[in-house]
Amino acid sequence: MEKTGFAYFVQTPRRIEDLIVPHAIEWERAFEIVRTVELAKIDYENFITDMRADRAFLENAVEPCSRGKTWRCLLIRRRGQADGVLVVPGDGCYVGWAAYASGT
Repeated sequence: MEKTGFAYFVQTPRRIEDLIVPHAIEWERAFEIVRTVELAKIDYENFITDMRADRAFLENAVEPCSRGKTWRCLLIRRRGQADGVLVVPGDGCYVGWAAYASGT
């Protein structure tokens, strides 16, 4: 069974710092992780410092992700780490919406 919870999603963020901001609890959305993508250290660092770049691993995962009452998303994380980024891809191979996932 995949992880569920609540997180604050940001539309088309540029860097991971855009996700870690003060926010009201009512702004958080329910989410369900439908797939986890683990990246090597250099690939993950590249991803979190430029989330607006096209990524092949996102293009292949658009289908199961969606926004609705519960947002169905990917968990992108560095191999061996618990925290990461929840992503609902846009209509292509870029980050449409994202949230920081602490210890997911």
